[in-house]
Amino acid sequence: MAGFFMVPKLLSDQGVVLGHNQKKYKISTRWSQADVAHNPVNDCHEMVQDSRGRILLLTNETRNNVLIYDKNGKMLEAWGTEYPGAHGLTLFNENGTDVLFICDNQRHQVIKTSIDGRVLMTLDYPKEAEVYASKEAYIPTETAIAPNGDIYVADGYGQDYIIQYDANGRYIRHFGGRGEGAEYLKNAHGVCLDLRNPAQPGLIVTSREQNAFKRYDLEGNYLSTISLPGAWVCRPVIRGAYLYAAVLQSSSRPWQKSGFVTILDQNDRVVSNLGGSEPLYENESLAEMYQTIRAFQYPHDVCIDDEENMYVAQWNSGKVYPYKLEPVV
Repeated sequence: MAGFFMVPKLLSDQGVVLGHNQKKYKISTRWSQADVAHNPVNDCHEMVQDSRGRILLLTNETRNNVLIYDKNGKMLEAWGTEYPGAHGLTLFNENGTDVLFICDNQRHQVIKTSIDGRVLMTLDYPKEAEVYASKEAYIPTETAIAPNGDIYVADGYGQDYIIQYDANGRYIRHFGGRGEGAEYLKNAHGVCLDLRNPAQPGLIVTSREQNAFKRYDLEGNYLSTISLPGAWVCRPVIRGAYLYAAVLQSSSRPWQKSGFVTILDQNDRVVSNLGGSEPLYENESLAEMYQTIRAFQYPHDVCIDDEENMYVAQWNSGKVYPYKLEPVV
């Protein structure tokens, strides 16, 4: 456990390898070349890669909510001053054009923008669902966009519903929410489309306080639970056959900067934990996972680029810029 006390800079300098099995990485803590005086960050919440190969970071620092980098960490541009609760960032290719969906949990809204920040649509709280007494009860954290343009919004800090809209913002249905039973959610922090099996497209939804992801079909019917003992998972991110997720913290050390990154294969089995314990299964049950190396404090999101590099954004971690991790072959 001596490595547990290593700090990220030392890990980076010494070329320490993180992860297990076929998913191992070296970390760079100095990837971002942004000037803190001109482009500061607060919480680094989420990251995506656009069709031009650029890396977009969302922060709730209103001097520049969106920072745009090249893959080498060079700052290209920045925009956004009106998103004090900037939390969720989803990119969708709409008829050949990149658009963004930003969840602002202080504005209680989801805002669709162009890639350069022009507002295209704003979704207010879903009065039509008849489950919210006011907009303040609705605190969206994430979106997922279906191929037909349907929008799924995770009310992760509100009442834990998933709200489904059509591409024009018309309410369709809601599901999930809090309750007793496997179909319910507790801290529905993230949501993504899982299209790895074209015959059975579906949704994967975070139930963070239950240390789990939950599967639903596109009509909101509950299918199954992916149990991840000990891991307070953030949003699921799918790239190729794998699912990646930042783990905000370990259940064994809550609110003590005990996060790591987890990777699951197409069979929903954990194959690697970056900065975390080796995934161990006994009789098909996964042993509790926990941080073993302090590579991260409170990781909040991962982005996997077109070269399989990983970028990790962190919440409440001293206003650090994202780290980049390169695969070890």
